[in-house]
Amino acid sequence: MRSPYGLQIIENCVTCPHKESRLFCNLAPAALQRLSEITSSATYPKGATLFVEGQASRGVFILCAGHVKLSTSSSDGRTLILRICEPGDLLGLPATISGRHYEVTADVIEPTQANFISRTDFLNFLSDHGDAALRVAQELSETYQTAFAEMRTIGLSHSAREKLARFILDWSAHHPSDNGAIKFNLTLTHEEIAQMIGASRETVTRIFADFKKRNLLQIKGSSVTIKDKRGLEQLLQKS
Repeated sequence: MRSPYGLQIIENCVTCPHKESRLFCNLAPAALQRLSEITSSATYPKGATLFVEGQASRGVFILCAGHVKLSTSSSDGRTLILRICEPGDLLGLPATISGRHYEVTADVIEPTQANFISRTDFLNFLSDHGDAALRVAQELSETYQTAFAEMRTIGLSHSAREKLARFILDWSAHHPSDNGAIKFNLTLTHEEIAQMIGASRETVTRIFADFKKRNLLQIKGSSVTIKDKRGLEQLLQKS
């Protein structure tokens, strides 16, 4: 079934064609059946907000399709994007487990399906299904590792040039090379990339132009091709 946003809707967890490739969704049949029973399916347009930093935790969202950015803001209005979530991720998990407020804001950056499970139902589900609880522990571990990777990018990089090079290499890490070139889609704006690496939008635009001039990258719309991966890697070694 297609939604108004052109998404191919995943109607329930049991029949999801991607369940075996997604960490939390790859559960035993009985657990998947129960998960389907407590899950509310919903689709969201670009620009929608799933939850806001400081809001009391209501439960978790399973990202089925699309992408969502997690960000935090300072009192003076500065924003830092912490992560771009992929299909299969659990959003709002730390706050739901701890019972604390959401620690980040979750904004939809493209048409998305994100299914909701209330906190009470989710905790009862984990209590009844040990395999699901193990998957949650793995998800929390990956969130921990991702947070350290982001801190490394922002805190240990010596220049905005190195931060952007590291960001591009990390973003392309799971895409195959074709005759030495790596092609992927980057749907983030320069402003959003700047918020991820702790730089200004003008700086990101200037460095992208320099990377293209030096034939490290080719950019057409949202399509990015790394033409010289070694050249980007050398930028990290020189800092």
